[in-house]
Amino acid sequence: MNYERNEYRNRVLGCFLGKNAGGTLGMRDEWHRRINHVTYYTHEITGEPLPNDDMDIQLVWLIALEEKGIHIDARTLGDYWMYYVTPHWAEYGNCKINMRMGIQPPFSGTHNNPYTDSCGAYIRSEIWACLAPGCPETAVSYACRDALVDHGEGEGLYAEAFCAAMESAAFVEHDIRTLIHIGLSYIPEECAIAKAVRLAESLYDRRVPWMEARDEILRNFLGGFIFTVSEEDRKKGFVNGRTGWEAPSNIGMIILALLYGEGDFGKTICLAVNCGEDTDCTAATSGALLGILLGIDGIEEKWKAPIGGKLKPACLNLGELGNLGNLLPKDIYELQERIEKLAEMVLAGCHTGMALSDQPCLFDGCRLFCEDNSRFYAGPDTARYSFDFFDIDVTFENGISIAPFSSKKLTFTVHNRYKTSENLNIHIYGENLQVSPSRDGLMHIPEGIWFRNRAQASFTLHWEDFPGTVCRAVAEFTTPSRAGSMLVPLIFVKDITDDCDGKTHAAKAGNISCGEEKT
Repeated sequence: MNYERNEYRNRVLGCFLGKNAGGTLGMRDEWHRRINHVTYYTHEITGEPLPNDDMDIQLVWLIALEEKGIHIDARTLGDYWMYYVTPHWAEYGNCKINMRMGIQPPFSGTHNNPYTDSCGAYIRSEIWACLAPGCPETAVSYACRDALVDHGEGEGLYAEAFCAAMESAAFVEHDIRTLIHIGLSYIPEECAIAKAVRLAESLYDRRVPWMEARDEILRNFLGGFIFTVSEEDRKKGFVNGRTGWEAPSNIGMIILALLYGEGDFGKTICLAVNCGEDTDCTAATSGALLGILLGIDGIEEKWKAPIGGKLKPACLNLGELGNLGNLLPKDIYELQERIEKLAEMVLAGCHTGMALSDQPCLFDGCRLFCEDNSRFYAGPDTARYSFDFFDIDVTFENGISIAPFSSKKLTFTVHNRYKTSENLNIHIYGENLQVSPSRDGLMHIPEGIWFRNRAQASFTLHWEDFPGTVCRAVAEFTTPSRAGSMLVPLIFVKDITDDCDGKTHAAKAGNISCGEEKT
């Protein structure tokens, strides 16, 4: 299958022009819960967009792929996050606090982070779609690695996977309803994102006026992070939502805008802003999808001229990004050129069967819907490590926190991706560590061509105590048929926050706790 190069360029430029337009339109109303009435830009027209963090992290991912290659994982993305993403708010800050302790994704996004279900991940889905046009499975695979850094596995991850699938498919499928159903096929059916999407579809099908539809989405999916609430919304009871649970309602607003906007670019991004909530994000994501569908040539000049093509970073470490940011693309045209170079490698290196070409577009059985989305998600207490022949999941019972003088159960699930069965030897390393039933074990893994190509083994780890706040162990997997070993890091965080009733753990650990001084 091939995708005509000039059409690809037109749609990528439309994607990021549309994102800048929506982000600029919605910036002034961000995180205010109210019905808005915008019909056009409200900022001072200068020929440039407003700075917006929705674009920034995608630029970091661009540089990460250019420097480290296309087969990048969440842990490397996390390293780039630490170098170049400056904010300390919400999930952005919490994941950095965790990574500074040595906690890797996905636990950098889940440990002590109430924002796993917030909006910070889906706003950066476009780069993955543009790297994998017409290949939503590949785009979702990248999007999941991305979201693990600061959201772990929660509604924030599902939101990004949903958007990446829609946006990738939009290069070859141009019906909004079909795109929505493609996106839904890549996320769990019962997650809140899927429910919010289906609610928005139902409201549109029943011809509910958009303002009433907006209210119904808030009644069912009310987030709590908000700056101000209008008196009208207070009377409706839209006040005390759950902080950190903003992705479902805002994805619902995006679908509302896409459906009620009926393919009109300006109408769509204005509807997204007029629903309130995270308006720069909802309008930017809506604008990006419409931009892919229309191409930059299909967006009216009145939306393009006031913002031009520049990129204006809002939350990046410009001093470390070369000489005050010279590693960054200056505008959407340079961004498109650099993404295109990477897309050539992604389409070939990920075995998508798609290629950019100077020939007319040709699609032959292009698979857009996902038949089994479970392979994208390991679970909220599970980290996945990929090796040449195996994927190894490690599931921590009740997360990575462990109280002193207690035990933690771990379950390893090994997925065989090769055509021969294997025996795997396991050895667990760690100081002052007791392991039950043993530090050593043997697993037989069926060949990868069969459905039951996986096996599990569980161990219980126990420390009397460990110094400091973080403890590390390692599980080594070896096989007699191949040289070398596969090392899976095991990281635990000492937790004394539940000691206030008995104070036993804090006293034994020698820590100050519950307002009492150490004597």
